[in-house]
Amino acid sequence: MTGDAAVWVVAVLEVVAAAVIVTFWITWFRDDHDAAWLPAGYVDHETPFVFSDSVLALLLVAGAVLQVFEEPLGRSLGLVSAGMLAFLGILDTAYFARTGMFARDRDGAANLAIVVAVLVLAVILFVRFA
Repeated sequence: MTGDAAVWVVAVLEVVAAAVIVTFWITWFRDDHDAAWLPAGYVDHETPFVFSDSVLALLLVAGAVLQVFEEPLGRSLGLVSAGMLAFLGILDTAYFARTGMFARDRDGAANLAIVVAVLVLAVILFVRFA
């Protein structure tokens, strides 16, 4: 097991991100999504992302554990996770911008926080493992 504090910090970030992803989807599926300002097809657009986000959450946790135990596969999983985070963050940014979901009256602050957090973690993982 590593004694490197930087490894532990990144591993904790990965596990926290995975927990946030799982919590987001549990909360999201309990919501009605009936606000008048939501774009047409919002639910149909978002629902399939539960699958890729679930894979991402699993990779984040597996990568974190393997990094802590100094297994080389942990670095590779960190890079795969970084790529998935970057893709999802860019896609969300484009979708939110195109549909006006960055507006204050459309949960813009929360939507912006989501994409910034996702993209920042992607950069952290890229820098750490590339």
